[in-house]
Amino acid sequence: MSKRSRRNHSSVFKGKVALAALRGDRTIAEIAQQYEIHPNLVTEWKRQLQENAGHVFEGKKPVGKAGPDLKVLHAKIGQQALEIGFFKRRAHQGGIAERKRMIDRTHNLSVVRQCQILSLSRSTAYYRSCETRPEDLALMRRMDELHLEYPFAGSRMLRDLLRFEGYEVGRKRIGTLMKKMGISAIYRKPNTSRRHPAHPVYPYLLRNLEITRPNHVWAGDITYIPMKRGFVYLFAVMDWASRKVLSWRISNTLTADFCIEALEEAIHRHGRPDIFNTDQGSQFTSLEFTQLLKAHQIAISMDGKGAWRDNVFVERLWKTLKYEDIYLRAYDTVSAVKQGIGRYLDFYNRKRPHQSLDGIPPDRFYYDNLHQPEMAA
Repeated sequence: MSKRSRRNHSSVFKGKVALAALRGDRTIAEIAQQYEIHPNLVTEWKRQLQENAGHVFEGKKPVGKAGPDLKVLHAKIGQQALEIGFFKRRAHQGGIAERKRMIDRTHNLSVVRQCQILSLSRSTAYYRSCETRPEDLALMRRMDELHLEYPFAGSRMLRDLLRFEGYEVGRKRIGTLMKKMGISAIYRKPNTSRRHPAHPVYPYLLRNLEITRPNHVWAGDITYIPMKRGFVYLFAVMDWASRKVLSWRISNTLTADFCIEALEEAIHRHGRPDIFNTDQGSQFTSLEFTQLLKAHQIAISMDGKGAWRDNVFVERLWKTLKYEDIYLRAYDTVSAVKQGIGRYLDFYNRKRPHQSLDGIPPDRFYYDNLHQPEMAA
């Protein structure tokens, strides 16, 4: 059997694929099937387009004809050597997955040399995970349902629960799928994980805080949305006191850009809160997300790691949305998911009675109490 030759994709082709992913109207699996490429390439090219799009509009300054100044060149070489050493040390503090994401196959520096700088083996750099299988998609949907019912269940308990239902699955496979879905057991536990030095984590500001007025505290979170073919991620911004969903976005990749877009829309339409609360996910600890909050003078609050009570109202929203809409309809396309979620959240905000609000919808509580004066401490 002849060995399949490696395909060299042109920059025009990569741009076309990246734009298709950026539009967000199809899943990564659907785009990869259309262009006959691996899903990981679609995700990587979308990331590169987002990071480098700003350079298109940068002006170019003419280069002078004067000869180089050797002293200046030597100083720059020394400075670059220091900077390279600094970034190598910082890069090595991250895990293998983080260093692997740093590899840029379009860069003039060879992949082999990039692996050497990042202390990665070549096999790690070239490994590509397989497309999600239909049986895994079905298993992930059931795991999502169990996670909503038993949010404290980790990989061991989920494995046992699934085995009772006839699924022959091991703990390692459950753990792998949980990472892909972006879910984990939520309960109070010792913080033994190492935080990334480039992503500071902020303190939890809501402990013993009485929250009774709109725009006092907002909360944000991401959840996994299963589809008949593939899946997407949903981010929503919720007003804590009224439970009103202020804005939301869907994305086919688990990045920070769609969270930032939703937050910008919420601030534009509803003003700004005093405090914004999230978990410690990398999307929310990223520099772009936290800078947006700081630019609007919003205090940043982050849940204790693994503390399910800290963002419980958003978790309840996810359960309500999935059981009353997502699981009942089993959407086929991303556009259908967007329309369905938009329709349901409009019903949730304007018409659905809320038990904690004495049976009135979130919209009514929000607007009736919007100008409520702040209570003195």
